[in-house]
Amino acid sequence: MKKPAALSLGLKAALLSFLILMLLIGIWHTATLPRTVAAVKMTPAEAEYAKMLGKSTTEGTTKASDFPTPRQMGETALKSLADPFYDKGPNDKGIGIQIGYSLARVGLGFVFAAIVAIPLGFVIGMSPLLYRAFDPFIQVLKPISPLAWMPIALYTIKDSSISGIFVIFICSVWPMLINTAFGVSGVRREWLNVAKTLEVAPLRRAFLVILPAAAPTILTGMRISMGIAWLVIVAAEMLVGGTGIGYFVWNEWNNLSLTSVIFAILMIGIVGMILDMAFARLQKAVTYSE
Repeated sequence: MKKPAALSLGLKAALLSFLILMLLIGIWHTATLPRTVAAVKMTPAEAEYAKMLGKSTTEGTTKASDFPTPRQMGETALKSLADPFYDKGPNDKGIGIQIGYSLARVGLGFVFAAIVAIPLGFVIGMSPLLYRAFDPFIQVLKPISPLAWMPIALYTIKDSSISGIFVIFICSVWPMLINTAFGVSGVRREWLNVAKTLEVAPLRRAFLVILPAAAPTILTGMRISMGIAWLVIVAAEMLVGGTGIGYFVWNEWNNLSLTSVIFAILMIGIVGMILDMAFARLQKAVTYSE
C-alpha cells in the first residue's frame, strides 16, 4: 500500500523539479535578451575604430548580452558531448577525458583514505582510551584546508598528479575516520555482551557484529568524504594544471570561453550528484529498517 503513495510523491517531486528548471531557464533567457542602448556620441576617430571592431555607431544600438544565452549553452553542450573523448594535444582534450582524469585521482585518494581511516577508526572506536588520546590530533588536523597541504606535497613529492591524489587523501580521511570511530563506539553493548558470552573471537566479532551495526555510519562518512574529495579536486587541478576538469575550467577561462566554463561547472555538478546517489544507495542497502 505504501509503494503507490511513494511513487506518486516521486512523480510530483520530478514534475516540480522540471517546473523549477524551466523557470530558471526562462529567467536566464529573459536576462540575456538583446537590449537597446543609446549610443555614446563619438568623435570621427572613435567611430572609425568602432567600425573596425564591427560595432555600430548609430543611435539606439541593439546590444547582445555578454553572458551566454541558453541557446549558446545548448550548442556548446551538444558540441562537447558529441565527441567527449577527443585528444588533440596537452591543452585540447575532450570533457570526458578531463573528467576521467579527475575521477581517477579522486578514486585513488579515496581508496587510500579508506584503507587508513576505516581500520584505524575501528581501533579507536573500540577503545575509549584511544578515542580520547587521538581526539586532540583529529580536531587540530580536521579543520585545515586540504589545499593548504598542496605546497608541502609539491615540495616533498615533486609530482603534481601524485600531489593531487595526496590532497584527496587528506580531505577524505577525516570524515571516514570520525564516522567509523563514532559508529563502532555506538554499537549496542547488548550485542557485544552476547558475542562475548558466546566466546566469539575478536576478529570474528568485528566482522559479524560490529561492522554490520556500524556500516550505515561508516558509509555516511564515506559519502561525506567523496563529496569533499570531488569538491577539492577541482581547485587542486586549477593549481597544479595539466589535466582534469579543474584544469579544463581554468584553461577555458584563459581562452575566454565562458560557455565552456559554465558547461564544465554543470558537468561537475552532475558527476558529483551521481557519486552522491551511488553512496546513498549503498547506505540504504546496509541500513536496517523494520
